[in-house]
Amino acid sequence: MGAQLRVYRRRIRSVQATKKITKAMELIASSRIVKAQQRLAASEPYLIQLNSAISAAASHATDVRKHPLMARPEESKRAAILVITADRGLAGAYSSNAIKEAEGVNRMLAEQGTQAVPYVVGRKGVSFYRFRNRPVAGEYTGFTDQPTYADAKRIGDDLLTAFLTPTQEGGVDEIHIVYTHFLNMGSQEARVRRVLPLEVVDEVVSKESALPFPLYEFEPGPEAVLDGLLPRYIDQMVYLCLLMSAASEHAARRRAMKSATDNAEELIRSLTRQANQARQAEITQEISEIVGGADALSA
Repeated sequence: MGAQLRVYRRRIRSVQATKKITKAMELIASSRIVKAQQRLAASEPYLIQLNSAISAAASHATDVRKHPLMARPEESKRAAILVITADRGLAGAYSSNAIKEAEGVNRMLAEQGTQAVPYVVGRKGVSFYRFRNRPVAGEYTGFTDQPTYADAKRIGDDLLTAFLTPTQEGGVDEIHIVYTHFLNMGSQEARVRRVLPLEVVDEVVSKESALPFPLYEFEPGPEAVLDGLLPRYIDQMVYLCLLMSAASEHAARRRAMKSATDNAEELIRSLTRQANQARQAEITQEISEIVGGADALSA
C-alpha cells in the first residue's frame, strides 16, 4: 500500500470518528429541545395570570406611578443589562448574536448618556467580557442548558436589589434583558426586553372587543399586593427568558451539529474518491511494472 493511500484512509477514519460525535450531539440536542419546549409551555400560563393580577392591582391602586418598581426617573444614569449566553460552544452563532445585540444596547445607552452595567449569564459571555478586561456586576454560569427557577430567582434578586439601590450608591435606573427568542426549530433571534421600570399604559378598549375583567378583592390593599407580586413578576420574567434562551441554544446546537455531520459525510465521499484514485494509480503502476518486466525477460 502506498504512502498516499495510507494518508487518505487515516483521514477517512478520523472524519468518521468525528461524524459519530457530531451525530450523537445532534440527537442529544434534539431530545433536549423537546424538554425545553415543554418547560417553556408550562411556565407561560403562570406569567399570563401574573400579568393579569398585576394589571388588576395597578388599576385599583391610588397612584401606581409612584411605586418604586414603576417610577421612571427624569434622567437615567445607569442601566443594568442581563446578557444570556451559553456555557458551552458548538452552537453556531447563538452566543455571538446575543453578545452583538447587547453591544448594540450598550451603544444606544451611551448615546443617551447612560452607563451600562452588565450582568452576564453563561461562560461564553463571561469570557467575552474578561478577554476585554470589562468589569461585570454579576456572573452566572453552569445552568444555561437546563435553567431552574432557583437560578432565575437568584438573578432576579440581584437585579431587583440593584434597581432599588440609589444610583449614587451603585444602583441602576433601568433593567434590560438580552436573550434569544425561540420562534421555532429553525428560527431564533436575539431580542432585548426592558423589565424595569414597568410601563403603565392607559389603554382604552372598545366594548365589542373587551373581555370580562376578573374581579379581585385585595387584602390589605392594592399597593401591598403590588409589593408582593412585582418581585415575583421579575423572577418569572427572568425565568422565561432563560427558558427561551435554553430552547434556542439546543436548537442552534442541533442545527450546527447537523451541518457538521453533513459536511463530514461529504468529506468522507471526497476522500474515498481520492483514495480510490490513488489505489487505481497504484494498481496501474504495478501492472505496468509486471508487463515491463515480462517484456524485458522475453527480449
